[in-house]
Amino acid sequence: MNFITVLIPIFGVFAIGFVGYKFLKMDSKPISTMAIYLMSPFLAFRTFYQNALNMDYFYLGFFLVSLMLLSILICYIVGLSKKWDNATTSSLILSSSFMNNGNYGTPLVLIVFGETGLHYAIILMVLQQLIMSTIGIYVAAKGGSNGKGMNFSPLKEVIKVPIVYGAVLGICLKITDVSIGSELMTAVNMVSDATIPTIMIVLGMQLAKITLKKLEFGKLTFSLMIKLVIAPIIAYLITILLPVDEVVKDILILMAAMPTAANTTMYALQFDVKPEFVSSVTLISTLLSIVTIPIILAIIL
Repeated sequence: MNFITVLIPIFGVFAIGFVGYKFLKMDSKPISTMAIYLMSPFLAFRTFYQNALNMDYFYLGFFLVSLMLLSILICYIVGLSKKWDNATTSSLILSSSFMNNGNYGTPLVLIVFGETGLHYAIILMVLQQLIMSTIGIYVAAKGGSNGKGMNFSPLKEVIKVPIVYGAVLGICLKITDVSIGSELMTAVNMVSDATIPTIMIVLGMQLAKITLKKLEFGKLTFSLMIKLVIAPIIAYLITILLPVDEVVKDILILMAAMPTAANTTMYALQFDVKPEFVSSVTLISTLLSIVTIPIILAIIL
């Protein structure tokens, strides 16, 4: 399958972070902080500034939010039944409810559906970035709130993160048709292009900390089942309600089957929400996707 070639650069970048921790003993926390607070706002700004706003955003946004909320609901039900604490439940949500539709899903859609599919993949990537930078951070901050005092508020942590402001600024300039100039845009592009690789390097550093003795196989199985099996089924049910083309529905189902997003590891690390568990789910779900993605493609195509 051609999609395997998509995995080569992904794991190549992971390997850089892996080497950085294993052999150079680099600390991932400062790099994670830099990616969240200094780099990600530029990526959010560019994605909204460069893409036209239309009804596709509404339908695809409805899909992503519905899929995320139903996945979170399942995680909460599992957490309550198992009597897990906030940190454990939040780590399950982070590893099960947010898909890697950027550096994995988007090139895969291009390979399978061509340029037409790429248009929708880009919209999904933009909206997913916004969802993860709000709901994702809220979930991570809520899970890491234990022991931080009565004045700690997960919502305040969301407000502190400038990713949303970058997105809002990009939307405003797009709507008002304001040009920022090629020179300034060059700087924006430089930082934006470096953001996703930086996040992936952080994930690689987290993967270097994983040991088989520390893997929580029970929770890991729950998370992988939700992400790789249940999420595509939920996606199929949601697409029945959407007034979009069959090709778009196929793309949405394929995107729902993507492994866990690398950003979740960064958020788990930043707020200390079991980052080893979240990063292990990200790695294993990506490895298992080599098997699950061809099955999904065989069903929808």
